[in-house]
Amino acid sequence: MPVRPMVGIVGSGGAYGRWLATFFRERMGLRVLGHDPADPDALPPAELLDTADVLLFSVPIRQTADIIDAWRVASAGRESGKLWLDVTSIKDAPVSAMLRTQAEVVGLHPMTAPPKSPTLKGRVLVLCEARVADWRTWIEQLVTALEAECVRADPVQHDRIMASVQAQVHALHLAQAGAIRRAGGLEALMPYRSVSFELDAAVIARMLALNPQIYEDIQFGNPYVAEALDVLREELERVHALVRAGDDAARAAFRTEVIGAAREAMAESLDAGQHTYERVGYLLADLAEPVALAVHLPEDRPGSLRALLATFERHRLNIGSIHSSRTPSGELHFRVGFDGAVDRAALDAAAQTLATEGIGTVLERRG
Repeated sequence: MPVRPMVGIVGSGGAYGRWLATFFRERMGLRVLGHDPADPDALPPAELLDTADVLLFSVPIRQTADIIDAWRVASAGRESGKLWLDVTSIKDAPVSAMLRTQAEVVGLHPMTAPPKSPTLKGRVLVLCEARVADWRTWIEQLVTALEAECVRADPVQHDRIMASVQAQVHALHLAQAGAIRRAGGLEALMPYRSVSFELDAAVIARMLALNPQIYEDIQFGNPYVAEALDVLREELERVHALVRAGDDAARAAFRTEVIGAAREAMAESLDAGQHTYERVGYLLADLAEPVALAVHLPEDRPGSLRALLATFERHRLNIGSIHSSRTPSGELHFRVGFDGAVDRAALDAAAQTLATEGIGTVLERRG
């Protein structure tokens, strides 16, 4: 195994392919080659097979196993001693295809779309180590560099779990999206929102805004999804039947068989879940403050945030909230919120001070 392996990405023009190329170059200091019809710098397969020490497949779920098989045939044994990886939401089929090669094999599943941040910090990475010997140390280096919460599973176990973690959740929200459409649409309902509804609406919007092929393939490409949806349908039908009955016996059954049974099964997780929900609720309240500045600090150094806060203090401005976030392009900034009675002239002066003293750049202003 080379100390600084060359990485080849099949699917380098896709969203994850581009993110991974940047990650390998900037976070691990590795040279990256790519193959993709959408990549203007793409190389032919033969060159990647000859040159790349690590070959990573980041291609549509439905095509992954067939593409891996085609590259295996083209490789004709040149992959021996190398490492093949895939990044897909389904693991059994692609890992099985890679195991038909002579390479060492690991399946990866980051539990997130390509993030705006440079690593997977705060996200989960599922690791399926199917055949690893000489590359084990490098895999650990990769996991460390990704900064993800790493969990290990075999490919079949992964797919069974994803039928619940992904497919059930997606199906439920897509069904909810249809129900919202039939109830008049999101714009008609959002003024009456609860925290729960706002969170669900955000998940639905996220799904509908991303590549629909991903959600289609997760439903249709995982052989365990139909069974998981059967379970979900049974639970919904049970609630529906009790509500339709509407009598005291149905209410008692609802309390014990629906809420009580679930509460008992999830007892150890309730406190943590409740705390997370409350935190998100507080965050939504802060984000709804009528006046706010989004400020980018150009210098990543100790004291930058202190200088930002000191500027508002100098202009006698009382901060209601402050959160770090990212712009759609991935630029880190701090969102500073104020109540509606804040002195707008003082706020203008503070923004000017931030700019003239080089403390920060106001990216957005609300109110």
